[in-house]
Amino acid sequence: MSPRAQSRGLKTSLYRIFIMNKFKKHITLITCLSLITAVFAQESQENDTINTQVVNVVKPYTPTISDAFKVKEIPSLDDEVTTSKKEVKYNIFSIPVASTFTPAKGKAADVEKAKKERLFDNYATLGVGTYTTILGEVYLNHAINRTESVGGYLSHHSSQGGIDGVELDDDFSNTKLNVNYSRKLRDMSWTVDAGYQRQAFNWYGIPLEVFETNGITNTDFDVKHVYNSFDFGGEINFEDLFLNTGNVRFRRFADDFESGENHFTAKTTIDIPIQDELVKTNFKFDYLSGSFERNYFTNQGIDYGNFQIGVSPSYQLTQDDLTVNLGFSLYYLNDTEVSENKFFIYPNVTASYRLVNDVLITYGGITGDLFQNTYYDFAQENPFVSPTLFITPTDQQYNAFIGLKGKLSNNMSYNIRGNYYAERSKALFKSNAFNPDPDVNYTYGNSFGVVYDDVSTFSIFGELNVDVNRNFNLGIKAEYFTYNTDEQAEAWNLPDFKGSLFMDYQINEHWYTGLNLFYVGERQAELTQLNPFILIPSERISLDSYFDANAHVGYRINDRWSAFIKANNIANQDYNRWLNFPVQGIQFLAGATYKFDF
Repeated sequence: MSPRAQSRGLKTSLYRIFIMNKFKKHITLITCLSLITAVFAQESQENDTINTQVVNVVKPYTPTISDAFKVKEIPSLDDEVTTSKKEVKYNIFSIPVASTFTPAKGKAADVEKAKKERLFDNYATLGVGTYTTILGEVYLNHAINRTESVGGYLSHHSSQGGIDGVELDDDFSNTKLNVNYSRKLRDMSWTVDAGYQRQAFNWYGIPLEVFETNGITNTDFDVKHVYNSFDFGGEINFEDLFLNTGNVRFRRFADDFESGENHFTAKTTIDIPIQDELVKTNFKFDYLSGSFERNYFTNQGIDYGNFQIGVSPSYQLTQDDLTVNLGFSLYYLNDTEVSENKFFIYPNVTASYRLVNDVLITYGGITGDLFQNTYYDFAQENPFVSPTLFITPTDQQYNAFIGLKGKLSNNMSYNIRGNYYAERSKALFKSNAFNPDPDVNYTYGNSFGVVYDDVSTFSIFGELNVDVNRNFNLGIKAEYFTYNTDEQAEAWNLPDFKGSLFMDYQINEHWYTGLNLFYVGERQAELTQLNPFILIPSERISLDSYFDANAHVGYRINDRWSAFIKANNIANQDYNRWLNFPVQGIQFLAGATYKFDF
């Protein structure tokens, strides 16, 4: 073994002996401390006894709060080195440059403010024209206070006739009167109104050959008939309530042939909460009762009447660009004349989806309804109906449609739609058979009756609206129809095409003009002639399509007065709106309007 290794081993042995001796000293010290602690603990247990003592309180303890040391907001600095902030100076090294520019004084541009148009609450219009036509209107409205107002409306339109080729009187008149009262409260608003209407027409649609065959002269034959209508009702609207709206209406309609009809309707809309969702529900009650003194062929009278109760709930789902309305309509129908009860249920589902924002929106749906037909509605659509009608509701089983709509630009919108709907007991106007009766004046083939049939209809509809600005707007509509009937040979007097165009243009502050164009396609009609001994076969007639153009020009004299000129049937077409009922040719009307306040 080398001397270096021997020296290293000796050092290791000495170090181990030193560690062992130091460890023994620590053990001995710990043992002594443990024994001393145990002895003191024993003595403490022997002397730890509780003695009963009495404590006398001389003065109650009243704690006090010593003054707190308030920290200064700006402490003093005792730093050995306190440096002060140096002031920073900014200098611009600019070089003077000679300039000859002299700024001109500015002047604000003058903005031409448009003159604010004064609005009036009332107006009166009077016009006269060819065919001894008189047109008059008066509209009145007066605010009693901030929440109440009362108003009225009176209109009259009449003509003494004079249609070329017509042998009988063809004059007509239509007079309307309406008064109303409205009140608006904090949470609701309501309106009540009452009205009266008188209409007079002539069954002048008798062909010339009928006069020659039967020896009739216009002095012997009075074909005038008059309708009278009286109605009253009201409407109420609520704010922030489940009950949204409600309205009622009663109408009494009668003629001068002892025919009369009573019609009462009540409708309301309620939001019904179901599991934190609102279901919009429409309720409807419809009562109809009427009678005719006789039917077309005999003196036996006709009575009709029914009442309907309907409920139509719907729920709207909205997600992103998709909107869906889910619902249905349920009706109960009671025919009061034959004591028959029926239930009808219809779908009411619609949806729309925004394909490209407002530019392209697709929509579609399938709906249905039960339509209440009335003598009043038939007479307004065709005033030459005879007072011998059989009246029953129309059951529209479904109306399926799909379409596209949207905006081509900010001022141009469009709508394209396809419809297919099926209707049971659809009302069709059909010429009454030629059955001369000296006691009545509407049995010479010069009046219309109503027949019912199951009709399915397919149509394509298109619409384009252009609003260039507030001074000019234009609209075009067109619709094509095809019909399929069950029992009738044709869908009588229904056109295969309808189109219209309207335009309004404010030329300047004073002048304005407008144009209306209407086109109605071919219609099919039928005339049946009766003979006491034989039945002559019915003659089917195709009514030609017609085009009607109307225009008007007006001049505003001042805020109150304006004058106008109207021209109707500018193309001067002697077309037949109904079989053997030609219309007036070109007509001119001139008049003035006065606006005022009370």
